[in-house]
Amino acid sequence: MTSDRGPVIGILFFRDVDELDAVGPWEVLKFWAEHVAPGRPRVLSIGPGGRPVRCAKGLRVVTDTTMARAPRLDVLVHPGGPGTRPRLKNDAHLEWVRRRRATTPLLASVCTGSLVYAAAGLLANRRATTHWRSLDLLTELDHTIEVQREVRFVDEGDIITSAGVSAGIDMALHLVARIDSPAAAQTVRHALQYEPGPVTA
Repeated sequence: MTSDRGPVIGILFFRDVDELDAVGPWEVLKFWAEHVAPGRPRVLSIGPGGRPVRCAKGLRVVTDTTMARAPRLDVLVHPGGPGTRPRLKNDAHLEWVRRRRATTPLLASVCTGSLVYAAAGLLANRRATTHWRSLDLLTELDHTIEVQREVRFVDEGDIITSAGVSAGIDMALHLVARIDSPAAAQTVRHALQYEPGPVTA
C-alpha cells in the first residue's frame, strides 16, 4: 500500500452524511498526509456529482472528485449518518461499493457506513461494528456478521468498521498506524490534541 507514490485515500460524501463521520477522519488523514507521511499520499473527498453535498446538519461540501471519476484507491472510507438509510436499497450505490471493493485493498467505515457494506454483502462471516443504535440492524442485514458491541472499531484486515461518529477518529488514527507507523499516529494524535484511547477488537 505504501509504494513510492504513497497511498490514495478516498472519503465518500453524500447527501445527509454525518459531518463528523467524514470530517473527523479527513482531519486525521489529511494532517498525516501533509505533515507527517513519507512519500506523496493523497486524501480525496468523493461526491455523487458536480454539486455541493449537503450534509446531515446543513454543512455543504464541494468534493475533489465524483464517484464516477474517482481514481483507483488504496483506501475507501464510507461514513455514516441518516443518508445511509436510503442507500441500503439503492442498487446503484451498492454496486459502486462492490466495484470499488474489487479494486481497493482496504475499506473502512464510520458509524452506519458499515450498514452499507453489510447491505452490499461485504461483511458476511466477519466481525463488525456500527453506531450503538444500529447494532441490531447490522445483524438484521446479515445474520452471519459477528457484531461487536463494546468496541470503538474492528480491524478485519481488509475491512475496518468503527462505531459512532467520534470513533471514526480512532479508526483513522489506527489507519495511520497501519499505513505508516504507530509513532506517526501518535504524532498526529498529539498535534490534534485528541485524548481518548482507542479500543479495538
